[in-house]
Amino acid sequence: MALEIENELGKIEISTDVIANIAGGTVVESYGVVGMASKNQVRDGFAELLGKENYSRGVIVEHNEAKLSIELYIIVGYGVKISEVASNVQSTVKYKLEKTLGLSIEAVNIHVQGVRIIGGDE
Repeated sequence: MALEIENELGKIEISTDVIANIAGGTVVESYGVVGMASKNQVRDGFAELLGKENYSRGVIVEHNEAKLSIELYIIVGYGVKISEVASNVQSTVKYKLEKTLGLSIEAVNIHVQGVRIIGGDE
């Protein structure tokens, strides 16, 4: 499914996978985030850590008209204040998507799927 934007020069289609990859890349650059997790159910109590090529598996993009709603599934580092990390991710992703796409972001919802030790053996 693609997001369509029309202007005086024509039509622009942006794939939801592109939006998901922009959001996922922004998330993993945020302090306190270990990585993206799959939006599918956590197996055996362990959330699957996604690689760069799979960020879209940890993001749900919903759009109606010119507004986007984003669901992010993340894994945070042990010992960080989860509410602060989530709030920082929300504002950073919202800013990045609004500046990159020129669209209004209605909501950025965070789902913390796990906690991992930062820099530890995984």
